[in-house]
Amino acid sequence: MVSPRLLFGRVAHFRKRPAHHGFVYPVFCLRVPLSQIDALAGPLFGVDRFNLFSFKRRDFGPRDGTSLETWARKILADGHVAEADGEIVLQAFPRMLGYAFNPIGIWYCHDRAGQLRAVICEVSNTFGEHHNYLVAHGDRRPIAPGDWLTAAKAFHVSPFCEVEGHYRFRFTERGEHHTARIDYHDRDGPLLVTSISGDEREITTGLLARTFIAYPFMTLFVIGRIHWHALRLWAKRVPWFRKPEPPLQETTR
Repeated sequence: MVSPRLLFGRVAHFRKRPAHHGFVYPVFCLRVPLSQIDALAGPLFGVDRFNLFSFKRRDFGPRDGTSLETWARKILADGHVAEADGEIVLQAFPRMLGYAFNPIGIWYCHDRAGQLRAVICEVSNTFGEHHNYLVAHGDRRPIAPGDWLTAAKAFHVSPFCEVEGHYRFRFTERGEHHTARIDYHDRDGPLLVTSISGDEREITTGLLARTFIAYPFMTLFVIGRIHWHALRLWAKRVPWFRKPEPPLQETTR
């Protein structure tokens, strides 16, 4: 049975135009099988309650504290991905001292043999809005390392990008190493290249204590860095676009 893990690595983001801009930061993420959420509970980790680290169901999916697996299974069913009938692993930042902001939560949806069949990318912006992108092969074959999948952009994330064009996704799982790459293309071609990658480790109380010492303000820095880089883009005179109304549909397929 797959157990909850911490993924240690980096997030990288690069903009190609009209001004070059990029950053790379060390981060860690939680990777939790939806069937094992309650196994996270421990001396330093709370489930649906405050602790040094915590995971709250209301931070994801329906955002009402109800079953995350039920929510994800409905998205898969509505998207006609019956092959994804195995474990679903959610990768996201946990709360630290009660706070976290997740620009993206990645839901890896496997079949019963452990093959990746679909991915739900749950995207959040700083306006409190959320949208999901369900990506899978058209013929529903397993998603292999190096495969590219696409989805039309439907949701406002950054005021420095219009809601147009499409995303290209690539997910690589090789043993304990995981990489998610998301490229954004507008009408003029590739604009943004973003990735999060790292190696996972089994969660222990000792590892959590060391992680807190090594990354004491990481979840707070996530939102802080978003605004810092927005200021830098503004200083570089990158065009600013007004936020449109969010899409009526919850999920883009």
